[in-house]
This record gives sequence, C-alpha cells and structure tokens, in this order.
Amino acid sequence: MTSLCRFVCLTVAALVMLGGCENPEPENLRNEVLVFCSEGSPESFNPQLVTSGTSFDASAHNIYDQLVAFAPGSSRIMPGLAESWTVSDDGTRYRLNLRHDVQFHNTRYFSPSRSFNADDVLFSFNRQRLESHDYHRVSGRPYLYFDSMGLGDLILDIRKLDNYTVEFQLARPEAPFLATLAMEFASILSAEYAQQLLAAGTPRKLDRRPIGTGPFKFERYEKDAYIRYTAHDDYWAGKQKLNGLVFAITPDPSTRLARLTSGECDVMNNPLPIHVAAASNRDDIKVLSQPGLNIAYWAFNTRRPPFDNALVRRALNYAIDRNAIIQAVYDGNAEVAKNPIPPIIWAYNASVQDYEYDPEKARELLQLAGFPNGFTMDIWAIPVQRAYNPNARKMAEMIQQNLREIGIRSRIVTYEWGTFLRKLRFGEHDSVLLGWTGDNGDPDNFFSPLLSCASAISGSNRAFWCNPDFDRLVFEARKISDQEARHQLYDQAQLIFKREAPWLTIAHTTQYKLARARVDGLTLSPSGGTRFAGVSLKAPD
Repeated sequence: MTSLCRFVCLTVAALVMLGGCENPEPENLRNEVLVFCSEGSPESFNPQLVTSGTSFDASAHNIYDQLVAFAPGSSRIMPGLAESWTVSDDGTRYRLNLRHDVQFHNTRYFSPSRSFNADDVLFSFNRQRLESHDYHRVSGRPYLYFDSMGLGDLILDIRKLDNYTVEFQLARPEAPFLATLAMEFASILSAEYAQQLLAAGTPRKLDRRPIGTGPFKFERYEKDAYIRYTAHDDYWAGKQKLNGLVFAITPDPSTRLARLTSGECDVMNNPLPIHVAAASNRDDIKVLSQPGLNIAYWAFNTRRPPFDNALVRRALNYAIDRNAIIQAVYDGNAEVAKNPIPPIIWAYNASVQDYEYDPEKARELLQLAGFPNGFTMDIWAIPVQRAYNPNARKMAEMIQQNLREIGIRSRIVTYEWGTFLRKLRFGEHDSVLLGWTGDNGDPDNFFSPLLSCASAISGSNRAFWCNPDFDRLVFEARKISDQEARHQLYDQAQLIFKREAPWLTIAHTTQYKLARARVDGLTLSPSGGTRFAGVSLKAPD
C-alpha cells in the first residue's frame, strides 16, 4: 500500500467520524470521499490575495460563493448569493437582493451566530478598496485583481440598504461589472469571523483558516502534501453527495497519472498531451475537454533595458519558432497565438498581422537597436504545470536555442511557486514564460489584469508595460455596453499591442482533465478551475 493510499484510508475514516457516523461500512467509505490530484500548494486560502488557479481551486471554487455565478460549463451569469438584481438606467447603480438563510461554515475554530447578510458583502469588498479598513493591510499582500482592474476608482460606494439589500455605486457605466462580481476575488467572507479574529489579535488566520458559505468546508492543510475538506451540511443549494474531498498535492504530472490509474486519485488536473492520448485508450478513465479561454505568453520586463526598446522586443518575437514549440511542448494540441485574447472571445481581431519565425529579421532589428552582438538575459519558467503551458522548462530550452542562433545568451531561472510569484510581482525578472486563463469570458478580463497601466502598478502585468493609447482604448471599452462599439476599440488596442510587442504570444490550448469512470457530474468551465459542487462517485458494480 502506497503512502497516499494509506493517507486516503485514514482520511476517509477521519471524515466519516467528523460527519458523525459511528459505525461506517468500510467498503462504502471510499465512495463518499473524492481524491483530487492537484498540481501544487495554494499561496493562500483567501482568493482576494492571489491570482493562480491552484489557489482558486483550493478556495474560491469549493469553499466560497460569490454574489453571482457562472452557469456550469458556460460564462452565462446566474444568481449566486444574490438571488436577483437591478441596474439603473444610467448603468452606475447595481442593486442586489441577497439570499436569506445562507449559513456560514461551522468548524472546530469558528461557530457562526448568524447567517450571511449585507455586512459580509461590505466587509469582503471594503477590505480590498478602503485603505482605512482594519483588514486592508492584513497578510501584507496586494489585491492583485481588484487593483489591476481599477475597481478602487470604479466603485464609489457600497451601501447597505437593509440586511439583505446592497447597492454598488459606480463612477461610470461598466459593461462587464456583473461578470466581475462572479470572479474568484469577489468571494464573500464572514465579517463576524473577521471581527472575532481581530478582537483576538490574530487577523491573519482569516486568510489561512477559511470560513465561507460554499459546498465544502476546510478541515486541514499540510503544505505540499494535502488539503482536507468536509461537506457543508447546511449548504444553501443542498448538501453535497460527497461527504469529503481531499486534494492530494502532486506536482509531478507522471506521478499524478500513476495515482489516477491505480485508483488512488479520482480526478487528475493538467495532464500532459501524452497522458491524454494514453487515457483515451482506457475504459476506466474519462477524458474531459473544452476549448480553453487561455493564452500562453513570454513577457518582457519593459522596465529593464534592453526590453524597454520596442525594436528589441520585436526582434525577440521574430526569433522564436512557435510552430516547433506547438509540436514539441503541446504535442500539436494547441494553436499559435497572435493576440492576447483567444479566438473564441468576440473581440478577437483576426486582421492583426502576426510575427513569423524569421531569425534574419530578428538580427536586423537587433542591429538597429544597437545590439549587433546580442546581449545576455534570463528566461523565467513557471515551476508548475498549467493547461496553457504543460512544460515551461522544455519551452524555455527551445527558446534558449532560438536565441542562441541570433547571438543572445540566456539563462533559465525558476523558483518554488510562491517565491516565483512574489519575485515576479517585484519585477526581478528579465522575461517570464507565463499564461492566463480568463475568468469571465469578457475581453476586458485579459486586457485590464494583464496589460493595463493599473496592472503594471499592482504587479499582475508581468511586462510592466504601460501604453497610454492602449490604456485609453481599454478604459473606454469598459464604459460602453454596445458590443460592436467595444469591438472596434479592442481591435485598435490589439494593433497597438502587436506593434509594441510587450509579449511574444505563444499558444491557445484545449483544457483537459482526466477522471476515473466512477466520477459523475464533473463539468469543465471555460475559465478553467475545478469545482466539485454536484459531483458524486458511483459505487462499483
């Protein structure tokens, strides 16, 4: 019996005991607890403080709820903790009617005395937007999504009209605002729990020992090993069929596959292309797939010479053979990206002229930029596997070879995931291989968090690129609701992006998950992420 198998057996027994079952039938226990082979450890259990899908899976997608939600498998908005809403004629006031009798998690470290209400909404957003808020500086992290999307300037006020009605007052109309409220950073935390921790002098625990209203409640976390959850018995949408959930943290993809095929895990995240092909030939494994709302890119730190020179950035765009990368890294299961948004988004500009692989043109541009003999640079490669980049190290090695051919010497750099993200935020890199999976299907969800001037300040813009003309177009597009008018503005913004080349756009991919045949009800989201609400395990025949 492997160590993971022993751990799962012990965890199943512990979860059943927590659920109050005194004499569980051993053969049924494993059918009540789903084991998810995840790819890494979360940075935090507060989705306000992070941007990675790994952290969102561990928190926003299973512990918390948002005011509105995306319908399973789509980007269509549906009610969440707000059961209905109205928007003023001028598009600047959003009034939300909250659900009654929504219960927060009752755990060994917190027992709520009341149900969810408007105070929790005000706490969750005001912590992020008000510098005077008691929790604004707790945990010492920036609010990357909130800040990069300019929400501090957009939201003028949030009013509590009564215990179950709140109103957002905006500085201007904002076309994607409802979709923004469905994003992970907009998860609703417990104001009562926060006040209790503040009074005890331990406010940081809010971000480490989470309390939400979602389908599963947090039980225990062992860094780089596992996360354990139990079903929320009083979940407003109904108790889950699963009694428990375990995240078995397994960074190596081949080990994840081995654990899946042996039955130790029920669901595997981010399989390699070769794993997808192998699983397709098995009756006991299901391949789940959906076109990805994503982009893989190579960002250049425009605050650092020589990457502050657009000629150098264009040269780097011409220098890389992306078709070879698609074959070697993605096994052909991706398409070369030319824009920062994928073709499935309505604002995609198909007329943009892409950079072709042309080493001679790259050398000419380097000569014009004053670097006839090249230069030395770092390539940072993410240490975790993602649907948009299954093997960043291999990709970096291929880029390194292409750069060598035009006289640029490079060094591949990586760190542990949390350290990697922190150093990126402070701009310690020359360049970085990274990517993005959209959260809400709106083009602004790519342009603002990744390429706006506000996101260059917050640190989620890894190129630290701030172009006033691009920024103005994106800002204007957010203010209008007419989709065709927005499309025209985004067309111009994509032309500026391509001309200035703060990134090399690399690939758009199909997202995959592998699951044991007994897993029922698991749905992929266009925005990625893994949500276990509504999932069950079928008993063996």
